[in-house]
Amino acid sequence: MGSNFGQLFRISTWGESHGGGVGVVVDGCPPQIPLTEADIQVDLDRRRPGQSEVTTPRNEADQAEILSGTFEGQTLGTPIGILVRNKDHRPEAYSEMSEKFRPSHADYTYQAKYGIRNWQGGGRSSARETIGRVAAAAIAKKVINQCFAPDLEILPFVESIGTLKAEVDTSAVTREVIESNIVRSGDPDSVEPMIDLIKKVRADGNSIGGTVGCVIRNVPVGLGMPVFDRLEADLAKGMLSLPATKGFEVGSGFAGTKMTGREHNDAFRMMDGKVRTTSNRSGGVQGGISNGEDIVFRVAFKPTATIMTEQDTISTGYQETELKGRGRHDACVLPRAVPMVESMAALVLVDHMLRQRALCGDSAAGG
Repeated sequence: MGSNFGQLFRISTWGESHGGGVGVVVDGCPPQIPLTEADIQVDLDRRRPGQSEVTTPRNEADQAEILSGTFEGQTLGTPIGILVRNKDHRPEAYSEMSEKFRPSHADYTYQAKYGIRNWQGGGRSSARETIGRVAAAAIAKKVINQCFAPDLEILPFVESIGTLKAEVDTSAVTREVIESNIVRSGDPDSVEPMIDLIKKVRADGNSIGGTVGCVIRNVPVGLGMPVFDRLEADLAKGMLSLPATKGFEVGSGFAGTKMTGREHNDAFRMMDGKVRTTSNRSGGVQGGISNGEDIVFRVAFKPTATIMTEQDTISTGYQETELKGRGRHDACVLPRAVPMVESMAALVLVDHMLRQRALCGDSAAGG
């Protein structure tokens, strides 16, 4: 099922949207990292449904239970098992989907691949699977800050919804600003127009997409490998593994194709005894390896596939029919996608930090 991620810091997520619960097993976490369920709950609360008027009304507390891997408030170095029980699951709302494929969803492709599928909320294709990622990333961030980079910050934010674009200064945006509004925009002036747009689209039985931007500050130099495991390649894989993602770009991204080399190159300089660049069109990664500048990237999310209006589709018997969405869904995934993007970034970074230490020792970057 491809439910594993990472090489040294490895996670395996499990569970279905409307089953008994979802969770994750984390293997490779170093010992003696302080960890409690409260540490994990902070990020799960940011991801959970029903948190505001612009998210799905599904009412889940998403309470984390640590089943293994800790003792007296510290990690043991053994696999950490985390469970989040499903409480407000209503599989009956999806009964029509048992016989009809939802357009642009995973229903048909799952059925064609496996010959069987869990049609109750989409099973493994539901964004509820990301609970395991967010829980694991809460641990990853503790490892990063305690063992490698105490000042490292991962700050994702909603950059656009539909045609509305926030004006965000990635060098100055703060978590306080991002988390101060229910859209999680990095630009206070864009909040009300974005909320109004989401409400309008939802009232029309429709959905809308957008982009999440992210800046990672105080990144050690030297993370990433120069060939297949380039840092931006692993970030891209992590981001594009999230539900509803359709695009990833780092630094100048596609806009860089319109520049010349003279315009695009980041000139080097010495500042306070450190190698720095005068610009950051590389987005903090050169040759697949972090250069010490801010890592800046953005992720594109498509409109939610389930909408509350009739659409043409086919049945499981391959007859043409129509289907109207049922159940409880986000009209826009962007506000809840922010902690998901942060989580995948943390999982990529902690894995590369552990790999760098294993390869080059404590004297190298990340040590």
